[in-house]
Amino acid sequence: MSRGLAGAFSAVWVHRLDDQAAPPIVITPDATIDLQWIDGRFRIAGPDKEPQIERPPAGSVIVGFRFRPGAAAGWLGVPASEIVGARHDLAQLWGSRARELSDRVKAVPDLATMVRQLENIIGVDTERRDVLDPLMGRAFDVIGEGLPPETPLVPFLLGRLNMSERTLRRRFEDAFGYGPKTLDRILRFHRFRRLRDKAGSASTAVLAIEAGYADQAHLIRESRRLTGVTPSALAGGVAPT
Repeated sequence: MSRGLAGAFSAVWVHRLDDQAAPPIVITPDATIDLQWIDGRFRIAGPDKEPQIERPPAGSVIVGFRFRPGAAAGWLGVPASEIVGARHDLAQLWGSRARELSDRVKAVPDLATMVRQLENIIGVDTERRDVLDPLMGRAFDVIGEGLPPETPLVPFLLGRLNMSERTLRRRFEDAFGYGPKTLDRILRFHRFRRLRDKAGSASTAVLAIEAGYADQAHLIRESRRLTGVTPSALAGGVAPT
């Protein structure tokens, strides 16, 4: 990733679809927002609160730039709450400025060169702007690590971040698109998935407790809410219906 991107983006990813018709892709909420280059245009994806179904054309190549927690709103110039669950062409938010950015992308012979070109274009647009909200980035990390057992979320955050509850909720809506409890649910579920990936055959009930759920039933309810299926079905590759 080019140095100019670091102030707003945490990663660059590439997804190349098979040339044959592919089944719909299920996107589960992960508390991230991406700037994507797809089919010759920039679009914004996320943040999501529920599963989203994507049907990109066969053979499509998607280059994604993942915003750092708390950076998307400043970079885009709109609160994250205005784009929850959406897939917006960047021109819907930026108008002619987005088209000017897209016009700077030139046809190149290979994917690696295309990615470097996109990194440079977006990096130049980013490096002169201070868009990161460090306090919301810190809040994201605190919630992602998990709170001590039986700790009320909002009072804990108020103490750690030193702000009023009204300000806290407004800042969360601006930075993430939703409040602290929704962010906590999403990050806790992904904490469980990481634990499961590392633990292999460990008991789901034990992993649920380690991730911060009250019990396995709590995990199952949240899994259905966020993905449409149970954890075991999701691990087996079953898509929401």
